[in-house]
Amino acid sequence: NATLAARLIDRPIRPLFEEGFKNEVQIVNTVLSVDTDNSPEMTALFGSSLALSISDLPFNGPVASVVVGRVDGKFVINPTVEEVEKSDIYLTVAGTKDAINMVESSADEVSEEEMLEALMFGHEAIKELIAFEEEIVKEVGKEKKEYELVIPDEDLDKKVREFITDRMIDAIKIEEKLARQDAMNALEEETREKFKEIYRDDENIDSIMLQVDEVLEKIEYEEIRRLITEDKIRPDGRRTDEIRPLDSQIDLLPRVHGSAMFTRGQTQVLSVTTLGSINEYQILDGLSDEEGKRFMHHYNFPQFSVGETGRYGAPGRREIGHGALGEKALARVIPSEEEFPYTIRVVSEVLESMGSTSQASICGSTLALMDAGVPIKNPVAGISCGLITKPDSDEYLLLIDIQDIEDFFGDMDFKVGGTKNGITAIQVDIKVDGLTYEMIEGAFERTKIAREYILDEVMLKAIPEVRKELSPYAPKVITTKINVEKIKDVIGPGGKMINKIIEETGVQIDIEEDGKVFVYTKDQEAGTRAIKMIEDIAKDIEVGTIYDGVVTRIATFGAFVNLGGANEGLLHISKISNKRVEKVEDVLSVGDEVKVKVYEIDDQGRINLSMKELEKVD
Repeated sequence: NATLAARLIDRPIRPLFEEGFKNEVQIVNTVLSVDTDNSPEMTALFGSSLALSISDLPFNGPVASVVVGRVDGKFVINPTVEEVEKSDIYLTVAGTKDAINMVESSADEVSEEEMLEALMFGHEAIKELIAFEEEIVKEVGKEKKEYELVIPDEDLDKKVREFITDRMIDAIKIEEKLARQDAMNALEEETREKFKEIYRDDENIDSIMLQVDEVLEKIEYEEIRRLITEDKIRPDGRRTDEIRPLDSQIDLLPRVHGSAMFTRGQTQVLSVTTLGSINEYQILDGLSDEEGKRFMHHYNFPQFSVGETGRYGAPGRREIGHGALGEKALARVIPSEEEFPYTIRVVSEVLESMGSTSQASICGSTLALMDAGVPIKNPVAGISCGLITKPDSDEYLLLIDIQDIEDFFGDMDFKVGGTKNGITAIQVDIKVDGLTYEMIEGAFERTKIAREYILDEVMLKAIPEVRKELSPYAPKVITTKINVEKIKDVIGPGGKMINKIIEETGVQIDIEEDGKVFVYTKDQEAGTRAIKMIEDIAKDIEVGTIYDGVVTRIATFGAFVNLGGANEGLLHISKISNKRVEKVEDVLSVGDEVKVKVYEIDDQGRINLSMKELEKVD
C-alpha cells in the first residue's frame, strides 16, 4: 500500500518540474496518525505539493487530489469508509487549477459519460484545495531560485542533428521492435564514437558526451512525434485507431485450475488462476480498516520479456502498480463469497513486452478466470490510449493501443479496463501539465470502441462463457450452516472432533463465526460424508423426533446410543422392545445401527430414548 501511495503522489507531481531540471528531489511522507474516514494518501499528496510550492524549487504547481465516490446516485468528495462500501465509483483524481493530470479509479461497470462527470465534479473540488494552497504560498512561500537547466550547447546540437537525423528517421520507421531498437542503438553508438573522437582533447569531454546523449534523445522524441502528427505514420505502420494483431488461447497448462494467454502484437501475457479455501485469503495489516482480501491479482515482469538480463528480487513499483491495476479492473466482477466460496489468486506472467502489458494482463486474467470456472459477472478487457500534442498549439492526436516507444516519447498513457456495460478501472499517467475534458472524453470514446472489439473478436471467441465445471485439480466445496452455539461441539475439546472428521475423510474444513461451514475436497463422496458428520454433531436434538443412532456402550440397565457428535442418549432396557428383554446383549451389540425416538430430555440435558414405540405390533 505504501508503494501504491507513493506512485499516486509521484504521478501528478513529476510532470510539473521544469524541463531540463536534473537535480534529485526527494519527498518523504511520514504518516503519524490515521483517521480512516480521511484518506492519508490524499493528505500526503496535498502536503507534498505544498512543500514543493513553498520551496525555492522550480515546481509548476500547486497540485491537489480528491477521491470521488457515488452513493445513491450522488457524487461525494472524499467519501467515508461507510460511504465507500455503498459507492459504485472510487475515483482518485489529481490536477492543477487548469487541468487534470492524474486519474486512478475502480468502478461497477460505470459508463464513460458518468465517469467524465465524476472527473469534472472532482476537479471543481481540486480547484478549492489549490486556492487554499495558493494562500499559504503567498504567505510563507520562498522565492524560486534560478537553476541551471541541462540544455545542450546550440552548436553541438546542430552538429549532432546534421550527422544523424536522416538516418535516425529511417531507423524509427522500422516496424519490427527489436530490429528498430538495434538500428537506433547502433546509430546512437556511432554518434557517440564520432563526437568522442572530435572532442577527445577537450577537458570538458564528459559534459559534452552527456549533451550528445541529450541531443540524441531529443531527436528521437521530436521525430517520432513529428512522424505521427504530421506524416500520420506510427513506428509500426499502424493507423492511429488501429489495434495490433490479437490472439487468445485458454487451457494451456493442464495441471493448473485455469490458464490463458493473451497476445497483442509483440506483447504477450500468460495468466494463471488458482482456487483455494476461504481461510487462505491474504491478511492485510496496513493503515486502512481492511483486514484481508479473497481476490488477488499479481503481475510479474521478468527481464527476458524485453530481451535483457537482470536480478530477480522483490516486486518493484512497476510490478506492484500493474498488479493492483489489474486487480481493480477485475475485482468488480468477482462473485461474492456466498456465490463462490473460494479464495482466488490470478498471476499474470509477462512473456514478451512491447507496451500495455498491464492491459494485456487484464485480458489474459479474465480468460484464465473463465477457464477456471469462476462465475465472473461479465468479461473484462483492457486497452491503453496515448496522446501526442503539437508544440505551441492546441492540436493533439490520440493513439489507441500504444506500444512502448509511443508511451516513452508520448504525452499520456490512458489505461481503461471494463466490460461491455462500462468501466471497471482507470489509470492515467501523463507527461504534460494536464488534460482537458475534451481529451479525456476522446480517450474514453476510443478505449470503449477498442474494448468491445477485443471482447467480441478475440476473447469471447476463445471462450464464449465461463466453464460450467471446475478443473479436476481444483478443490470442490460443499457448504452448510450450523447453529453458532454448536461450533464448539463440531470442533471438540482441543480440536479432537474436527480433526477426527478430517482424518477419516481427508477433507479440509473451514468454519466461520456465523456458523457457515466450508468443506473442500477432491472427492465428492468424502465431502458429502464429512458434511453429514458435521451436521450430525450440530443438529439440535428434539423430543418426539426419530433419529438414526449407533450403539456405543452396553450396560445392565440399557444401552447408550450416539445420535451424532456429542449427542448420546440412554436406551433403557425397558424401552428396547414391547417384548420382555432379559439381557440387553440378547438384543443389541456395540456398533449396531438403530432407529430411536427421543421421548424425554431431562432437566440436566440427559437424552432418553425408546425403540419400542417404533416396533410394529402384530
